[in-house]
Amino acid sequence: MTAGKKSGGEAGDRLRALGLGAASEETRAPSGAAIHVEDLTAAYDKKAVLWDIDLEIEENSITAIVGPNGAGKSTLLKCILGFLKPLSGSVRIFGKALREVRDRVAYVPQFSEVNWDFPISVRDVVLMGRYRSIGWFRRANASERAIAEDAMREMGLSALASRQISQLSGGQRQRVFIARALAQRAELLIMDEPLAGVDKSSERIIIDKIRELKSEGKTIVCVHHDLNTLRSYFDHAVLIRRYVIACGPVEEAASEENIRRAYEDLI
Repeated sequence: MTAGKKSGGEAGDRLRALGLGAASEETRAPSGAAIHVEDLTAAYDKKAVLWDIDLEIEENSITAIVGPNGAGKSTLLKCILGFLKPLSGSVRIFGKALREVRDRVAYVPQFSEVNWDFPISVRDVVLMGRYRSIGWFRRANASERAIAEDAMREMGLSALASRQISQLSGGQRQRVFIARALAQRAELLIMDEPLAGVDKSSERIIIDKIRELKSEGKTIVCVHHDLNTLRSYFDHAVLIRRYVIACGPVEEAASEENIRRAYEDLI
């Protein structure tokens, strides 16, 4: 995993300042990179929230995206996933545009982004992970249902399969959406704070599953908030504060100096 900051030239700077920059589709990621982000600037209402982001996340790694509140962690995920179009720069997934590899990517949203009052069972949420294979207007066959059942079993949810998601604890709810991601059989799993607000039992189940996924050759990227568990749970880290401070192996990226720079005035 590498990161750097490079100048796009005065013309590019002017375009970005005016909000006229366009995301490039031409950049090719080096082989071995699950995610390659180059010269990315993102904004809401033309106010930049990320700028000049350059980073590379290796395949078959467990990577934490870390930074203070408002650092742009979730915004970075939205750009990677295509939910937010950057003002400039490019994102490549496995060396391709997201539209070419969408089936290889699964997303676990932040807890607050889900309508937990929606009347749907655990089983039906997990089956949603198979919709790209099934189609939105077709019934799941026995094979697809078996995949969903396996995902629920792996996340310790089999006994809760018929329960409404509104009746679940915080840790159980988080495991449901990870099970949905598992049902996709994706190679890259992107999770927005999967450990936030979960009980210790759910935290252990989630971390054990993430490690198992890596052993199967998968790549896992998580927004993470707990600096105390950063080195024990992740092998790589990206520290951001609207720009990349460091990224690489966790022992190097999450050095005391880099943590201080990321959280300056906060710790």
